[in-house]
Amino acid sequence: MENSRDGKVQQLHGKDYVDPPPARLLDMEELKSWSFYRALLAEFVATLLFLYILVATVIGHKKQTGLCEGVGPLGIAWAVGGMIFVLVYCTAGISGGHINPAVTLGLFLARKVSLFRAVAYMVAQCLGAICGAGLAKSFMKHPYNRLGGGSNSVSPGYSKGTALGAEIIGTFVLVYTVFSATDPKRSARDSHVPVLAPLPIGFAVFVVHLATIPITGTGINPARSLGAAVIYNNEKAWDDQWIFWAGPCIGAFAAAAYHQYILRATAIKALKSFRSSPTN
Repeated sequence: MENSRDGKVQQLHGKDYVDPPPARLLDMEELKSWSFYRALLAEFVATLLFLYILVATVIGHKKQTGLCEGVGPLGIAWAVGGMIFVLVYCTAGISGGHINPAVTLGLFLARKVSLFRAVAYMVAQCLGAICGAGLAKSFMKHPYNRLGGGSNSVSPGYSKGTALGAEIIGTFVLVYTVFSATDPKRSARDSHVPVLAPLPIGFAVFVVHLATIPITGTGINPARSLGAAVIYNNEKAWDDQWIFWAGPCIGAFAAAAYHQYILRATAIKALKSFRSSPTN
């Protein structure tokens, strides 16, 4: 029965997958659904856990005095990428596993989520990040204050323009990977391997951290940067905060436009569909 239905879908559309319809801009029905609030809770808790692991790993590394002690930048990158893999795997079926306002923005621009859901996700992510950084501070208060609290700032020797460029490119890599990993065409053909979406997303976070830790400490997630800055509350962290919002937002916009309008040619498909409609 299932195979017959799948065959009919494939015959109807001429392909083995179906693109979901664009999300409504303002979907009031979502506000009446328990699944919407469950998704907000999942985003809040996931971002809280992410910030706790990230900040604890960074502070734990900086506590070490020897050159070969601690996990080092490679270990930090593995911890962050691995945690994103775990959290996306756990929350993808509930909230979509965004855990990042830049990812949410990119998906909103591609009409994958409504405006209400996008704004609510971003608020939940930022609140979760603040609570996660606060939790890390409560466990290691003295080294936290002394070693920077895991906050993002432009490293000495780099300009703000360089830092902004690094954040734009890093976020582009991440959001582009999210679009590619969750593409309906790929999902239809790889659905028998459920870890294939979280795995490349986690690896994208890992490699971006390797490249940008020396420049900015790696933001690519405005909630991550905001949460660490709020709890650490250092002037330098606040001075550079705009970089960790502007860069990810620009990178997310570029990735959404590239995937949707160039790789998937959404605008061209819509135009062809309009021209071939019998009513036109």
